[in-house]
Amino acid sequence: MNTTPDTPAQNAATLRPAPLALSDVVASVAVGVRQFRAIPVLSMAFAALFVAIGLLLFAALNHAAVAPMSLSLAGGFLLVGPILLAGFFSVADKLRHGRRPHFGDILDGFRRMPRGGWVVSFVCGLLFLIWITDAGILYGFMVGREPIGFARLLRIERIVVDFAAYSAIMGAVLAFILFAVCAFSIPLIFDRRAQLVSGVVASVRAVFGRFGVMMCWALLLSAVIMASALLLPLLLFTLPVMAYASRELYFRTFPVAGADRAS
Repeated sequence: MNTTPDTPAQNAATLRPAPLALSDVVASVAVGVRQFRAIPVLSMAFAALFVAIGLLLFAALNHAAVAPMSLSLAGGFLLVGPILLAGFFSVADKLRHGRRPHFGDILDGFRRMPRGGWVVSFVCGLLFLIWITDAGILYGFMVGREPIGFARLLRIERIVVDFAAYSAIMGAVLAFILFAVCAFSIPLIFDRRAQLVSGVVASVRAVFGRFGVMMCWALLLSAVIMASALLLPLLLFTLPVMAYASRELYFRTFPVAGADRAS
């Protein structure tokens, strides 16, 4: 899949997004489920690393009695999610070629990621820090030093609902910007079909050019990942499935000449 166009004209052609429909989103998720079922142990083993990190973070929040911040962390996971994609992409590509992937392929995916992909990942991490900082400031204004652990969080008190609502509105802007920039730039850069700038431009063009379909995908992705980040064991299944699905949707948006779609 690492197809590098020979000329600028060819490059422009390969970065022209194809028409999309909601059926492409449904089919991409179906491919994600099939690929997960083909290698469930490897997929869950990689996802388990982030589940463990999430458990440690949630334990720290409960110990500090600032449990409502877990809602911001769950939303913020969408901002750092693109950093993880290289490992899942490498595994998915092995499956597409009919080969059996192993754990070394996950590491190989990160080694294969060009510098431009790491620049985008750095921006993701920077936006995550901005998001958490803003959420912390908002928490200080709305909740203050009132101790709230997870036991009290489950009561769904008004103060928690208000914090969640305002922080969601605030984070939605960052999440949309990041989605438009990263949705297709990282896979294009990973496959060396684009450089940093051309990949970002192509991604933004694809998102706005197929706005309705892409917003449906964005809402589905955010709902599944945020719910799973709050109910961490679910992330073992949903994180790989959605990562594989995003790889398939990328191939449907920017088809590679002569390449078959995943069956």
